[in-house]
Amino acid sequence: MKQQYDKHRYDVVVIGSGPAGMAAAVSAADSGVSVCLAEREERMGGILKQCIHDGFGLIRFKEKLTGPEYAWRYEQMVRKRDIDFMGLTFLTGIEKRENDFKIAFVNPERGVFEIEAGSLVMAMGCRERSGRQIFLHGERPAGIFTAGQAQDFINLKGFMPGRRCVILGSGDIGLIMSRRLTLEGAEVLGVYEIGSAPSGLTRNIVQCLEDYNIPLHLETTVTEVHGKERVEGVTVCRVDENKKPIMETALFLACDSLILSVGLIPENDILAPLDVDIDSVTKGPSVNQRQETSVPGMFSCGNALHVSDLVDYVSESGHVAGKMAAARVLKREADSGQMVIKKAGILQYAVPQNISFPVNGQVPVFFRPSEASDHAEFIFRQGERVIHKKKLSWLKPSEMHRLELDLSKVRQDGPAVTFELKPEAVNE
Repeated sequence: MKQQYDKHRYDVVVIGSGPAGMAAAVSAADSGVSVCLAEREERMGGILKQCIHDGFGLIRFKEKLTGPEYAWRYEQMVRKRDIDFMGLTFLTGIEKRENDFKIAFVNPERGVFEIEAGSLVMAMGCRERSGRQIFLHGERPAGIFTAGQAQDFINLKGFMPGRRCVILGSGDIGLIMSRRLTLEGAEVLGVYEIGSAPSGLTRNIVQCLEDYNIPLHLETTVTEVHGKERVEGVTVCRVDENKKPIMETALFLACDSLILSVGLIPENDILAPLDVDIDSVTKGPSVNQRQETSVPGMFSCGNALHVSDLVDYVSESGHVAGKMAAARVLKREADSGQMVIKKAGILQYAVPQNISFPVNGQVPVFFRPSEASDHAEFIFRQGERVIHKKKLSWLKPSEMHRLELDLSKVRQDGPAVTFELKPEAVNE
C-alpha cells in the first residue's frame, strides 16, 4: 500500500475505508486492477475504531474481536497490496462520463483535484439521525448526544458525556452505550423506545441491559428536553397505537444528558445529481446481484447500501462490490438484460432488488421482515414456479437475515421473479 497523490487515473476507486471499503479495495486489487482508496479521515477503519467492545468477526474470522482489532486485520490486508490510500481526502463531486467517472476531491496535499476511474465503489457508511430530525421539543442545551458521539467521547477522547443519562431509542449503539456508560460510573435511568419492540439485536438487549439491570421502556418516548445551558431533565410519555404521546402519562426525569439512538441513514446524498435509483425502504441504491447501481460502473456496499447488523456482512458486501467493479473494468461482466425482483408477504426489503443477466452461481440475499413472526417461509419463485424454499424461525424487523440463492435458475425470458416471506404464525 502506498500514500499516493500524483496519479490521475485508476481502474477502481473506492470511496470510504470502513470495513466495506477496505474489503472492496482488497478484492478489487486481488483481481489485478489498479485501486485507489479514498478516506475523509486520517486513518482507515471507519466507525470500528471507536467500537472497543467485542463480538466482531465471528463469521469472517471465526473468533471474537473488538472493533479496532477487526479494522486492523483488514488494514493489514490493504497495506500488503498495491493499493493507493488517500487519507484526509474529501469527495466533493462525481461526474459520470460515457465509459468512466471523473471524481473531484480536496485534501491538504493537493488541494482541489480530480481523478478518473473506470469503476467506482461507494462505501461511505451511514450517519446517525439527530435530535432535530425527530423534532425534539425544548431548548438546545449542552448534553444532547447521538450514541456514536457519546461513544467517541468516551472511547477515543476520554471524556464522559454525562453522569445521569437517559437513552432515547433502542438501536444497537444506544444499547451498547448504556452498558459502556454504566461501566464508566454513570447512572443510566433507562432506555426509552417509541416502538412496541426493541430495534436492536436480542443479544444486546440481554448483554447490555438485562445483565446490568437497566430498564427498557417500550411504547414510551421523550417529549421535551428541559434546560437552557445544560440538560436538566427530560419529560417522557407513553404513546398510543399511532405513536402519539399520551400526555396524562408524562413523567419528568432529572438528568444531565440525553443519548439518542434513533436510527441510521445511509450516506448517499452526493449521488443525487446522478439520479441513482434509491430504495425507499433501505435509503440505499437499488442494486443487482453484483451490487451495481442503476448507474453502470458504480457499485454500492456496506451500510451505504443498507444498514447491516453485523460487520461480517458489511465486509462480505464490500468483497462482492470490489470484485464486480474490477470485472466491469476488465469486461468480464456484460449485461444482456435486467429484471426487477418483486416483494411479497411480510418482506420489509430484500437486497439485491434486481437481477442482471447472465447470472452465475450462488448469490447472497439479505432481507428483513416487516413484522415479527415465530415461523415463516422464504419463497423464491418465478411466476408460479418455485425455485427455492426455506423455513425460518423467530424473525424480527430488528434482525437481518441472509440466504444464498441460485439466481441462475431464473429464465431471462420468463415471468416476474418474486421474493416472498410468508408467515406461518405471527406474534400477537
